[in-house]
Amino acid sequence: MQSPNNSYDATSKRGWFTRFLDSVEWLGNLLPHPITLFAIFCVFIIVASGVAAFFDVSAIDPRDGETVIPAVSLMTAEGVQRMVTNLVTNFTGFTPLGTVLVALLGVGVAERSGLISAAMRGLVMKAPPQLITVTVVFAGVISNTASELGYVVLVPLAAMIFYGLGRHPLAGLAAAFAGVSAGYSANLLIGTVDPLLSGITAEAAKIIDPEYTVGAEANWYFMMVSTFMIAILGALITDKIVEPKLGKYNNDEASVDLSDQSSMEPLNALEKRGLVYAGLSVVVIAAILALTVVPEWGILRHPETGDVKGSPFLKGVVVYIFFAFAIPGFVYGRTVETMKNDRDVIDAMSHSMSTMGMYIVLVFFAAQFVNFFKWTNFGTIFAINGAEFLTNMGLTGPLLFVFFIMICGFVNLMLGSASAQWAITAPIFVPMLMLVGYSPEVIQAAYRIGDSVTNVITPMMSYFGLILAVAAKYKKDLGIGTLIAMMLPYSMIFFIGWTILFFIWVFGFGLPVGPSAPTYYGG
Repeated sequence: MQSPNNSYDATSKRGWFTRFLDSVEWLGNLLPHPITLFAIFCVFIIVASGVAAFFDVSAIDPRDGETVIPAVSLMTAEGVQRMVTNLVTNFTGFTPLGTVLVALLGVGVAERSGLISAAMRGLVMKAPPQLITVTVVFAGVISNTASELGYVVLVPLAAMIFYGLGRHPLAGLAAAFAGVSAGYSANLLIGTVDPLLSGITAEAAKIIDPEYTVGAEANWYFMMVSTFMIAILGALITDKIVEPKLGKYNNDEASVDLSDQSSMEPLNALEKRGLVYAGLSVVVIAAILALTVVPEWGILRHPETGDVKGSPFLKGVVVYIFFAFAIPGFVYGRTVETMKNDRDVIDAMSHSMSTMGMYIVLVFFAAQFVNFFKWTNFGTIFAINGAEFLTNMGLTGPLLFVFFIMICGFVNLMLGSASAQWAITAPIFVPMLMLVGYSPEVIQAAYRIGDSVTNVITPMMSYFGLILAVAAKYKKDLGIGTLIAMMLPYSMIFFIGWTILFFIWVFGFGLPVGPSAPTYYGG
């Protein structure tokens, strides 16, 4: 698989890893589609609830030490009635559904107008050669606000740029892929993944505390800091480990004619003007928002306490995402003439919604699973017994999160969808770790580390095939093992670095992971 001049030792360094990848692929291929998986889980929960109720499975409520919490069977007349009468409201009331769709309406305008693509091109192509690697990784991380654009636009662009600079194109591809995928949860802005995960976390937290809410901004501070750490680590890994191993690139390795690699033109004058006007619109939006919350009389402060904590400002984050993308997107589109009127904006929003069909179907079944799981009391029972087990083992300190992050990373190898994975695991881990004493916001931040770092080494990730196809242009005999062996250093070092940052941030300095986000849950 490797050329004689490549610094990889094919026999000693790829044999065991290829066998490992074969095992991962085999196990992953045994899993059905995530939608089918949730439907199966729903049936399993119904049957398991009947069995658990028959054997009187229960737990003692730790809040009073007396109340018995029994498993509730859904295989009874009352259970069937509850499922039938709540099937629609389970779906429409599922928190992540509305928040994600509203956010994507705005992102769709910015995407369709060309704003996001132009911004990424301008950021990467304008960087000085000595800073190109860190800029590529950084651009990959911030592209997660609209992650599809990162995979589709930035990864091929980075390979082209590295090739144009006389560097190995696969090193550019690896750097961008690492930023977009292994740094998936990090970002300077609150993106569509934030309300998605926080909605699932809030639903899981309500198993223990029915009044608990988790905002989309719950991990914002930690993810902002993580952006710079991922960019720096990603650049170091690319320059010091990945590119030296790849060696000098030879055009004979390519499977296509590379003479057209200069086709990715720099921004023209009209696109630059569009970016300037879009940037000014962002400043105006930010200024208006500041007026609603910075002054003591701000209309989006808490109406009773006057604080920012618990205020309409924090609860309306999804609305700001919508306007922060839709308005600059339209301004850019008008300037470069990709959008001329309201019909173009409507078409952009409609196109964005048309791509969400699979997600909506997934949410329907995920919502049933989450609610069925809640009704059976399984979440509470597992959480109480699991927390008691951890306490008896003495595993309740911060070290617990190392194992939690590792578990999340391992599960991600088999189930690449962040929302699907969290919808399955959150009802178990969030209540369990809440009972041990940690807040849902901190638990979610730890989950996002594990969910991100193994994205680049699992064929189950939805865009893995696309990355493989782009890489094969530059190396005709490239296989899955070659690509994952190239990305493995990012996964390993990001796991170590990000986990250390988490411990320093949360337990070393005692800093909140987001606005008004507590570290510990008080019960």
